[in-house]
Amino acid sequence: MTLGSARDAVAPRGRVVVVSFVSIDGVVQAPLSPDEDREGGFAHGGWVPPYSDSVVDEFMAESTLGASGMLLGRRSFEILSAGWSGADDSVPPVAAMRRMPKYVISSAPDVRSLDARRWENSSVIGHDVPSAVGDLTAGTHGDLVVFGAGRLVRGLAEHDLVDEYRLLIFPVVLGAGKRMFDDHGHLAQFALTHSAITSRGVVVLTYVRAQTSKSPIPPAAPD
Repeated sequence: MTLGSARDAVAPRGRVVVVSFVSIDGVVQAPLSPDEDREGGFAHGGWVPPYSDSVVDEFMAESTLGASGMLLGRRSFEILSAGWSGADDSVPPVAAMRRMPKYVISSAPDVRSLDARRWENSSVIGHDVPSAVGDLTAGTHGDLVVFGAGRLVRGLAEHDLVDEYRLLIFPVVLGAGKRMFDDHGHLAQFALTHSAITSRGVVVLTYVRAQTSKSPIPPAAPD
């Protein structure tokens, strides 16, 4: 039995929901500020704020308030914990993010050295994406949300573990930078369940896993 089929046999189970800002050319690097992530010499950070409005804010707030927990890679944990751990928790999404359990999953060699205490209710649970996510979804009935689209999201996609994508596509071409997907994924089909266009040209899309689209894992080649 594959991991995917074993996971589907558990009912009810949690869902993995990816929420991501994406440029027209598929770049996801440093959406919120110039210094968020300059890796690779990326010089166009902060491309989201000029296009944000109440529709974008409400969509992100709903994604936060509706989550039972959060999955993060090492880099995302460092960025979000620095910006959110001391934020005003009188704002409902801030309070929800602080209160919910946060799980750091990363293959980075130094992931175990992260100090999870810097952000309340955070824990480092290892680097084996399929095993860790399988255990987490089996133990929760809500949504485990992933904000961003770094290595963790690519790992989730590679192992066919994403149940829903909530994408905000911004009207900008960046020309370079880290992209949402690489060449290690496989076919997965989704159904569009929500779409909207903001007054500033941001396209907001929600795609939910099609019930019959689970891609079989190809058998190993014979020795």
